[in-house]
Amino acid sequence: MEEMDEIVQEFLVESYENLDQLDRDLVALEQEPGSRELLGSIFRTIHTIKGTSGFLAFNNLESVTHVGENLLARLRDGKMSMTPTTTDVLLAMVDTVRELLAAIEERGTEEGVEVAAPVAAITAVLEGREPAATPVADLLPEAAAPAPAEPGVAEVAETEPEAVVEAPVAEAPAAPAAAASAPAAPAAPEEEHTTRRNAAESSIRVDVDLLDTLMRQVGELVLSRNQIVRQAAETDDLELARAAQRLNLIVTEVQEGVMKTRMQPIDHIWAKMPRVVRDLGSSLGKKVNLEMIGRETELDRSLLESVKDPLTHLVRNGVDHGLESTEDRVAAGKPAQGTLTLRAYHEGGQVVVEVTDDGAGIDPERIAAKAVQKGLRTAEQISLMSQADVLQLIFSPGFSTAAQVTNVSGRGVGMDVVRTNIEAIGGTIEVESVVGRGTTCRLRIPLTLAIVPALTVECAGDRYAIPQVSLLELVALDADRAATAMEEVNGAPVYRLRGSLLPLVRLAEVLGVESERSDGHVLIAVLQAENKRFGLVIDRVLNTEEIVVKPLDARLKAIGTYSGATILGDGRVALILDVQALARRAMAAEALERTAADEVAGEAAKGVGEQLRMLVAGIGSGRRVAIPLSSVTRLENIPSDKVELVGSREMVQYRGQILPLVRLDRHLGAMSERHTDDLVVVVYSAGDRSVAIVVDEIIDIVDETSDVHSDIDDPGLLGSTLIRDRIVEVLDVRSAILAADPRFYTDPAPVLDVDGTITTSFQEAL
Repeated sequence: MEEMDEIVQEFLVESYENLDQLDRDLVALEQEPGSRELLGSIFRTIHTIKGTSGFLAFNNLESVTHVGENLLARLRDGKMSMTPTTTDVLLAMVDTVRELLAAIEERGTEEGVEVAAPVAAITAVLEGREPAATPVADLLPEAAAPAPAEPGVAEVAETEPEAVVEAPVAEAPAAPAAAASAPAAPAAPEEEHTTRRNAAESSIRVDVDLLDTLMRQVGELVLSRNQIVRQAAETDDLELARAAQRLNLIVTEVQEGVMKTRMQPIDHIWAKMPRVVRDLGSSLGKKVNLEMIGRETELDRSLLESVKDPLTHLVRNGVDHGLESTEDRVAAGKPAQGTLTLRAYHEGGQVVVEVTDDGAGIDPERIAAKAVQKGLRTAEQISLMSQADVLQLIFSPGFSTAAQVTNVSGRGVGMDVVRTNIEAIGGTIEVESVVGRGTTCRLRIPLTLAIVPALTVECAGDRYAIPQVSLLELVALDADRAATAMEEVNGAPVYRLRGSLLPLVRLAEVLGVESERSDGHVLIAVLQAENKRFGLVIDRVLNTEEIVVKPLDARLKAIGTYSGATILGDGRVALILDVQALARRAMAAEALERTAADEVAGEAAKGVGEQLRMLVAGIGSGRRVAIPLSSVTRLENIPSDKVELVGSREMVQYRGQILPLVRLDRHLGAMSERHTDDLVVVVYSAGDRSVAIVVDEIIDIVDETSDVHSDIDDPGLLGSTLIRDRIVEVLDVRSAILAADPRFYTDPAPVLDVDGTITTSFQEAL
């Protein structure tokens, strides 16, 4: 329904603009009756309105324009010639169309507008008859007809018929006779009619270059704003501070307004995809159904241009490589028609665009074999790579699994260019695939490249900017904590953040400079790029502010560490760090994951009396429970309003999954003492399934070495232990998990529907 409303709105805007041009062309045509150029232009305009009105089921509008089109066709073909009467009836048609459009815009229907008179008049001219002896003004819709109390206008009608169309519109609102004859009450509708703007008057067309110029000027305005606000903060002048605050507010509003003018729905580039899919499917002998979800999602127009080619390539690749032939699909028990889905949505300050097919999927073993064959990786390197990283090899230059070169694919050129183009605008691309079920290519793109919020940091006395869209959190470690919490895995530094190993990249080492931090303190910016987290070790944090992105010279861009430059509030230049490039400098993720998994397995295998790392949590009523750290995937704070009820069980949507909840206070018979809007949860994951264990607070992570233990038979507990001179209950993690999700160890992971609701199958399973 919304899509149809948008089509009608666009039709109204375009038609209003065309009608204004028609008025001018018809009057000009009377002066140049033989002008084929004018006749052709008028005919095309009426034909367009007629065709669209028929599609939208506006029958009256279609009937009026249809007879007008017939008359114009006779004039264009030279079978009739222009006369004052012909001009009269055509102008009457134009005004009837205008009135119909106004009715559609105001009421959504054509009701209330009489079309019989103009249709009859045009038909009479077509048949060579004179229209009924009626003043031309009577052919116009009632609302547009001149007031009878104005003899001046009537005289014009007799001497200059072609002027009748415009005269009433200008004169009617000010007519004294109308005001005198009508009571005061109807004045309001008349005034509303004169002030209400139609669809065309409420929008304008602006040259793209003008918008780009305006955006550059707003960028400079933001820089000046930042400088004035900083200077005002460093003085004691109260009036200056107030003026700076007001300036800050106004510039922010102007900036948001200008940025909105540059935003366009992604449907602008999706509009061509049905034809691309249809033509390619026909040439390959495949039946393909294209689904597009989220076509209203908006993106900066400059980014739309940058995304168009990569997205087109992914769509062509999905049809060619992703979807099987009709015969293979039928043999595999799938529908003969394959489905390609385009999905776009906003997430975390970015636009996410997914291209999904329900084809055969990508076989990691085949990718690995091809990579070894082409010399892109050795067999030893492949053996150390995770499945996700093997799939990333399809973006390597020269990589292709096509058996033969065609005009569609097989040359090994394309996917590497896709990644290069997406990363050039600060985006990332991910690939997920299940053999036999299909593949998803996911693009993550910033909303705009012009003005972005950023964290400014310092390293070796120089300043750098980190886009906040990539920033997860900041971690500050004192000298003692840094000495014990930071470790090395395979020679690479890591930090254990809430039980998970975080690869570290020292910015000073990347830049080849000497860090000014000599007190042992460590400051870590936790970043996310390419679906992986890592920590960037910096000297200090300076500020957060909106920065204007300036492009870099090609020589600096080639370094691979910087994505742009900006001018800070104090006038100094800062380089913008390329988070994706820094992520690749982090040590191999698969080695970390394997080491972490080995470590967790080792902890889980340790027996009572040996050193075992435990997470100590409070659950209310003064009770504490110990949870083996091997059972902790991560700790999170989840807003309580995100909790949903499915049957009698509590669920929360988390990172694209459905997370069942178990509240330990209820599970173990305690009474929660936490009264905040956030839930503190311990997330446990195994394979594709996860559960959330809700506690009151996280107290500590300790190395439990006590030999003092006791066995108790309370439900949900394994026993108790002595930790730092206090008795702590040991949680039966398996019991808690099954309380949250009874099918945790038997059924596949629950999933979310496209609209974000919990699937019916999972509800039934519960």
